[in-house]
Amino acid sequence: MLGSRRFRLWAVPAVALVITFAALAWFSPMLSVREVRIEGAAGAIPEDQVRELLQIPDRGSILRIDTAAMAQRVASIPKVRSARVQRVLPSTVRVRIEPRTPVLYYDTAEGAHLLDADGIEYAIEPAPIGVPKLETEKPGSADALTRAAVSVVRVLPPELTAQVDSVHAETVSDISLTLRDGRTVLWGSSEDGERKSAVVLPLLTRPGSVFDVSSPSLVTVK
Repeated sequence: MLGSRRFRLWAVPAVALVITFAALAWFSPMLSVREVRIEGAAGAIPEDQVRELLQIPDRGSILRIDTAAMAQRVASIPKVRSARVQRVLPSTVRVRIEPRTPVLYYDTAEGAHLLDADGIEYAIEPAPIGVPKLETEKPGSADALTRAAVSVVRVLPPELTAQVDSVHAETVSDISLTLRDGRTVLWGSSEDGERKSAVVLPLLTRPGSVFDVSSPSLVTVK
């Protein structure tokens, strides 16, 4: 009885103290955001734009900011594939950005339209050096041929990707690659991409101008 009574006598002020400290942390400007650390943008995404979308209040505790809402707003930037916002106590907000990376582009009167590995068209600007050009009738994110071409490029071995100048999609089962040295790789459909990737590089060591891997179990060179 005496022990439990003493415990109650100590517990009440202890709980009150915890509540007081919690309230101070929640409302105190001493825990306001003093630094924003942006990682992954690498110059592709303006940091000023990211900071504006974060909408960090000038005052108030870092504990009260809505990191999920912040990440969602940053992810609305077309060039951002994903974003994560974290609190780093006592006063830092860390933003980790995964930017979209072009795997193909296609030309219109407006300029070069960049497509990422998800087939998302996210920018109209000059394509980086080394990104292959897509040649198809109606290119765009909603186009089945465009999505098929992206699926092909996504599984190419890096050594081959560096050699590809353009990707031609006549149908979903008739996709070909034109290399920078003028040779052609007949890829066929986007199916069996891993098997085709395994046989195409050894095949390209042979003399020839047209390399057919559309049927990876029966490749040919012309």
